[in-house]
Amino acid sequence: MATQIFVNLSVSDLNKSVAFFTKLGYTFNPQFTNEKATCMIISDTIYVMLLTKPFFQTFTQKEIIDAHKAIETSIALSADSKDAVNEMVEKAVAAGASIPNPATDYGFMYQHSFDDLDGHHWEYVWMDPNGAPEHQG
Repeated sequence: MATQIFVNLSVSDLNKSVAFFTKLGYTFNPQFTNEKATCMIISDTIYVMLLTKPFFQTFTQKEIIDAHKAIETSIALSADSKDAVNEMVEKAVAAGASIPNPATDYGFMYQHSFDDLDGHHWEYVWMDPNGAPEHQG
């Protein structure tokens, strides 16, 4: 069985977050959805659990940061092309996301990012498998 990853993110308004990510083309598993949380499906092995802040707090003694002020992580996902990267960022901006940095093009790799409604940082990356520089050293 392939390893699965479940990224857990706190959100201020679950319904607004679901609406935002639905506009980006993501779907949700109704089996793991209620008024406190939902399971967003990225792929067959990648899921993002969106948890209301009070529910998220039940899993930790630590303070939940304000992702608009501090970064807790950068979620990076691959895309099939530069156009696919740009399309996802455009959808995110149209749905209310902000762009913290301009796109970066290294020739063999292209990346662009956005911050979602709660300030979580998302990066979409395309890499040319034949264009990566050889490792030196």
